[in-house]
Amino acid sequence: MSIRKRTWTTAKGEEKTAWVVDYLDIKGIRRLKTFKLKKLADEFSSIAKVEVREGVHVADSATVTVAEAGALWLAKCDSAGLERSTVDQYRQHLNLHIKPMIGAVKLSKITVPAVRALQDELRENDRSSAMIKRVTVSLGSILSDAQERGLVVRNAVHEMSKRRGNGASKAEKRQKARLRYGVDIPTMPEIRAILEAAGGRYRPFLVTAIFTGMRASELRGLSWADVDLGKGVIHVRQRADAYHTIGMPKSDAGQRTIPLTPMVVNTLKEWKLACPKGDLRLVFPNGEGNIEWHQNIIKRGLWPTLIQAGVTVEHIGADGQAKVSAKYTGLHALRHWFASWCINSKADGGLELSPKAVQARMGHSSIQVTYDTYGHLFPALDEAESLRAAELALLGTSS
Repeated sequence: MSIRKRTWTTAKGEEKTAWVVDYLDIKGIRRLKTFKLKKLADEFSSIAKVEVREGVHVADSATVTVAEAGALWLAKCDSAGLERSTVDQYRQHLNLHIKPMIGAVKLSKITVPAVRALQDELRENDRSSAMIKRVTVSLGSILSDAQERGLVVRNAVHEMSKRRGNGASKAEKRQKARLRYGVDIPTMPEIRAILEAAGGRYRPFLVTAIFTGMRASELRGLSWADVDLGKGVIHVRQRADAYHTIGMPKSDAGQRTIPLTPMVVNTLKEWKLACPKGDLRLVFPNGEGNIEWHQNIIKRGLWPTLIQAGVTVEHIGADGQAKVSAKYTGLHALRHWFASWCINSKADGGLELSPKAVQARMGHSSIQVTYDTYGHLFPALDEAESLRAAELALLGTSS
């Protein structure tokens, strides 16, 4: 690898000077890279020597743009069998946020400052903090895929994460509002009112959602073959995505067995007799026995029931008139309630469930997810009483 000074005269008679780094890449191909200053040429030469020796160097002319790398990444996601809805989200991140801003930039130019600049530009264009985070993660995945293909050496997104350490994630957790009863989680009186008001073909769905905490996709994909009313359990083995495709649960932990309360068992026994029949033998199908649309469940089942139960909020409509609408906009509120009910089951006269048991009921991939979402709902530990009980168990008598 050598550095030489190049001098030439332009058509206007001006003398120009540049510094050229002349080297062989890891494939033995001769490469030339030009710099205005010798200092920059020296810096590149030092880095390139190490990269060539380690077999990871990628010349600028051998790399691709972010847009091209993004297309390769999406193709890999498709071939890997990821859910269609997941790939669609990735495609939106690329086409709506990444490509318009840095799509034409070479991968070798994506540095930590470049990633920060992208985040700033997204923020200036009114993207939410959550969207900026998701787009950044997708950019990191594009760079990781490109690294595996030998198209780039560095992954600036991962480098930035390492530099920031755990401080950023802790700050995000501090800024994230905790789930609150009566705001995000229905109260006990509200759940009682919902159960009393629930009727018609959506009552079995709502009763099951309340007392199992199953995700909407899991309920929509639930088959009678996975419901054992004799033993009083539901086996979660599949789900229906947004495109009405039956597939596996979100994670391995999503495959679980949930015990049923007597109300759920009795409700499902009655519903089984009236349930529309279809090839998929779904528990909660549409009128033709096929997969029900998620929005139909919300608009025709959840919201009318909440309004009937008086679980509503008042607001001013576009016409300036006072309006009443359902207090909780989605089925996840019922899932939150189930988690809080399990956590505080002892206080409600039931058996105390450990955090690990709550994790299993909810189908969370890790106990950390359970704690991050619901940790503040667990009863506070009386440390003094806990130590006293531990001493008593050890010594057999209190000192």
